[in-house]
Amino acid sequence: MHSDNVTIALVQSRSRSTPAENMAEACMKIREAASSGARIICLQELFTTDYFCQTEDYGPFDYAETVPGPSTESLQVLARELEVVIVASLFERRAPGLHHNTAAVIDADGGYLGKYRKMHIPDDPGFYEKFYFTPGDLGYKVFRTRYATIGVLICWDQWYPEAARLTALKGAEILFYPTAIGWAASEHSDEVRNSQRAAWKTMQLSHAIANGVFVAAANRVGTEGELEFWGNSFVSDPFGQVVAEAAHQNESVLLATCDRNRIGFYRSHWPFLRDRRIETYGELQRRFLDEM
Repeated sequence: MHSDNVTIALVQSRSRSTPAENMAEACMKIREAASSGARIICLQELFTTDYFCQTEDYGPFDYAETVPGPSTESLQVLARELEVVIVASLFERRAPGLHHNTAAVIDADGGYLGKYRKMHIPDDPGFYEKFYFTPGDLGYKVFRTRYATIGVLICWDQWYPEAARLTALKGAEILFYPTAIGWAASEHSDEVRNSQRAAWKTMQLSHAIANGVFVAAANRVGTEGELEFWGNSFVSDPFGQVVAEAAHQNESVLLATCDRNRIGFYRSHWPFLRDRRIETYGELQRRFLDEM
């Protein structure tokens, strides 16, 4: 019988020179998190490499690997040793010419629980992900780990309430968002920077409130090319209260204890799920409701 309290950790790092160095750094920080009591540990988006999607180039395809594959195998050994759950975002090679932005989930016994493939793929200046990634086709998923039932969504998925809702409806208690988001390095206006970061944070806090779940977003830091990643990894409780937050410029291992009893408490006091009018939502399957 496990406690309803589970301590989680978000690893917020800058990128090193090689995938091997990034993997070594991630493993060191996973050990640090575990020694501090974390039972579920989430790494940032595409943690083994730079955020290569700033340009369209064929070279980064060499970074892709199978999932499960070499990286997951290394992390499985570590998860088994430390008895921790690991959420690891990787560049998946599914077949020649077919790739995904994928998060693997490894349980505390080292078992591979499965993967989530990023569903929403951006294509904006500095974020040319459609060149590299095929949209996910596994649907929204939950993973019943030793310590909690978790959902995993990835970066651009953060902006879509439908993704958070469907994952929560499948039983997720904590939504993890491996992330790589930042400002244009040429953008020096504090007003613009602060408003962009505030929008990112507000959107995710709304997912916590609307669904009565914990939300945990792990971002990277450092300047890569034309992007300055803004860090600010954070954990929110089921009513949108930030319980832990990292600085915007520093590497860190952010810890937070999630009391899963709070899910039932907030959902009973603010019964948004109870009062949903599901029979009225069919038009959500249309791209846009053009005037008839």
